[in-house]
Amino acid sequence: MITYDTDVSALTEEDLVGFFVGWPTPPSPAQHLAVLRGSYRVVVARSQDTVAGFVNMISDGVLTAFVPWLEVRPEFQGRGIGSELMRRVFAEAEHLYSVDLVCDDALRPYYERLGMAALTGMGVRHRGVLNG
Repeated sequence: MITYDTDVSALTEEDLVGFFVGWPTPPSPAQHLAVLRGSYRVVVARSQDTVAGFVNMISDGVLTAFVPWLEVRPEFQGRGIGSELMRRVFAEAEHLYSVDLVCDDALRPYYERLGMAALTGMGVRHRGVLNG
C-alpha cells in the first residue's frame, strides 16, 4: 500500500537512494534532502518504510510556483504514484495563479493528461554544481 505525506522532517539521506536513474549527473542524497527540506511544498510517497517517490514545489507563496522534480523509483513506476503526487501538490497550490514546470518533450503528454498546457520557456544549466 502506498501512503502520502507532506512532512519531510524525518527523511534521511538513506531514504533518498535510488532516485534520478539515468540522469547524467544526479544530485547527491545530501543535496536531494536539502532541496526537499527547503521547498515550499513536498509530497512523499511511501511503500511501508521505502520512499517510492516525491514531488517538490518552490514558490513565492502568493501567485507563482514551479515544480522542479517529480521522481518515482523505477521499481514503483507504472502504478499511478507520479500522477497522485502531482494531484496532491497541485491541491497544495490551488490558491496560486500559476504552477509551471519544465520537462523533456517525451514527457509532455504525461503532464498534459494532468491538465497542464505547453508553454515556451528558457533556462540555464550549471551541471557542475551537482558534482560538489
